[in-house]
Amino acid sequence: HHLGFPPNFTIYDSQDSQRLISAIIKEMGLDKDVYKYKQVHSRISSFKNSLITVKAYFQNPELMEADAMAKRPRLGEIYKEYVDRCFKAGAMDFDDLLLRTNELLARFPEVLAKYQKRFQYILVDEYQDTNHSQYLIVKALADRYQNICVVGDDSQSIYAFRGANINNILNFQRDYDDVKVYRLEQNYRSTRNIVNAANSVIEKNKTRLDKVVWTDNDDGNAIKVHRSVTDAEEGRFVASTIFDNKMQLQLKDGDFAVLYRTNSQSRAIEDALRRKDIPYRI
Repeated sequence: HHLGFPPNFTIYDSQDSQRLISAIIKEMGLDKDVYKYKQVHSRISSFKNSLITVKAYFQNPELMEADAMAKRPRLGEIYKEYVDRCFKAGAMDFDDLLLRTNELLARFPEVLAKYQKRFQYILVDEYQDTNHSQYLIVKALADRYQNICVVGDDSQSIYAFRGANINNILNFQRDYDDVKVYRLEQNYRSTRNIVNAANSVIEKNKTRLDKVVWTDNDDGNAIKVHRSVTDAEEGRFVASTIFDNKMQLQLKDGDFAVLYRTNSQSRAIEDALRRKDIPYRI
């Protein structure tokens, strides 16, 4: 109620947000091939996660120029209309939950004091994936008692494209006094060859927290590295490798598993498996 929202405010998911942005683009008579609603939604999301309000956007010539260079000079207008419509509908999107919480804690000291008192001990998991907005909320809540524990691995920070800020975990020891660091360096899951290969890649990171991961497990099989230029080529390589091993070593289909990082990779792998008549289950 401090921010003018009803207590039973609605939360828009990504589809709700994109649907509203698409409607605004259409009503403004903009070219939907230039102002692609998913890209506009992603841009607005990045603003909010960086605590860039509509007012702050219009006070930042660099942001406006970047959008103009991308042939979307009216993106700020879409942003403003989107925020206004959400407010009138008594709705927040996922990014608003962070942006508005920051606004609440910054503008209303009595609210901050209430939640500082409630959360006297704070634990944050996957701290390497927190963005600037989340960092400020955690810092504000922990400010009174300084009882904060974060768990994370700077080497696993891969969500910068979603706004994650690696500096949150790298600079944690600067933010708080009397920090104790516990390194969880033993790997119980992987073979020694895999752990050593991972260490050799990770050690090339320019900014990192020092640690040496090790394991008591066996050496295991040597790692084979294959570079594919396209996803189709990657799929063909996977399917051919399975097919050749089946023939040469008399193995069954159930002896193989394919692990992929993102769901979008499965299509090319499935197509290649079908061409080799290799049955599979996802």
